[in-house]
Amino acid sequence: MIGKEVFGNVKGRLGQLSAVVALVALASSCTAIPSSSHPLARGAAPAQQTVRYAPPREVVQPLPQQVPAPRVQRSASISAPWLPSRSPVAAPAVPAAAPPPALVANIQTLGRQFNGKVGIAVQSVDAGWTVSHNGDLLFPQQSVSKLWVAMTLLDAVDRNKISLDREVTIRPTDLTLFHQPIASLVKSDRGYTTSLRGLLDRAMMQSDNTANDSILRTVGGPEAVRSYLARRFIGPDSIRFGPGERLLQSQAAGLTWSQNMSAGRNFYTARANVPRSVRERALNGYLADPPDGAAPLAIVAALARLQKGEMLSPTSTRVLLSAMERARTGPQRIKAGVPSGWTYMHKTGTGQDLAPRSTGYNDVGIMTAPDGSSYAIAVLIGETTVSIPERWKLMQAVARAVGASHQLATRYSSAR
Repeated sequence: MIGKEVFGNVKGRLGQLSAVVALVALASSCTAIPSSSHPLARGAAPAQQTVRYAPPREVVQPLPQQVPAPRVQRSASISAPWLPSRSPVAAPAVPAAAPPPALVANIQTLGRQFNGKVGIAVQSVDAGWTVSHNGDLLFPQQSVSKLWVAMTLLDAVDRNKISLDREVTIRPTDLTLFHQPIASLVKSDRGYTTSLRGLLDRAMMQSDNTANDSILRTVGGPEAVRSYLARRFIGPDSIRFGPGERLLQSQAAGLTWSQNMSAGRNFYTARANVPRSVRERALNGYLADPPDGAAPLAIVAALARLQKGEMLSPTSTRVLLSAMERARTGPQRIKAGVPSGWTYMHKTGTGQDLAPRSTGYNDVGIMTAPDGSSYAIAVLIGETTVSIPERWKLMQAVARAVGASHQLATRYSSAR
């Protein structure tokens, strides 16, 4: 009896020991729960991986009739990215395919042979590869920055903070400088009333500075734009947003802004009275560290994300791309080199001149082939002394190089 009792006790203890071992093994295979001292337990977001992205005024035609909005490529990997997240984490970078060697050589050659400081970048929206010349350097954006103001407005619409149908009245005190066609409609202190939608069209299609400035005030000023870019993981090391048109342009000219400069040609008169040495010092400072600077690679990356529906809601994406497709500025820039049958949605920018130098002569956009393949493209001429037709020639050559590269890739794919 005693032997059986002892044997039973030993057998029972062995069973308990086996259960303990099983529990330990199970616990070791699970993810540990962070303690209260752990950063994640206190609500901190995981560390974000830093990704380095591998004037003569513009001729403007009248606003055209509305045309059907372009189709938006949606990314299947991101669900409703325009909605705020309590703990946003940048998506891990997916290795892109190698860029076409011939296109790499062409872009590098075009950049090196141009007489001036130029940045060029091309990104395949579909394959993800990039090609660039001076792609990581910051160049003055000038009116290219209207893209980020438009996105900030549409992001506010997506978050139900504002409506594009909201009425806005433009008064003489709201006028800015340089290109502002809307100024002709502001005939008295009663001003001109329109909607945010109307201002958006004017800003994107005519590059109207006053329309853009009004949108900027509505969304909360420059800091609101910077906040939007930050929420899309775009920092000031790659895309900056300046202090607004009035301060940006007056400071680059060596002036202190006064509202009476917005009337007629008062700004031009005031600028002409600035000693050349003062203007040169101010312009050199602007070019050396542009407060509105952006890297071409960062711009094409943002445009590719816009095309894929990762920057705004589907509806807002269509609104912006439609306005970009109907833009009437810079018809002789990149657009004139886009192959027949392709579409081009874009935004231009033009800086100030101080003879013989011209600054901030830009065009950025999205080229789409008849088969639906898209390429984000950016040509930013920071500073040059060459003629406007020579600048057009460079921009058109970049567009043709992209078209030729796509045609070659299509033929190769068909022959396989």
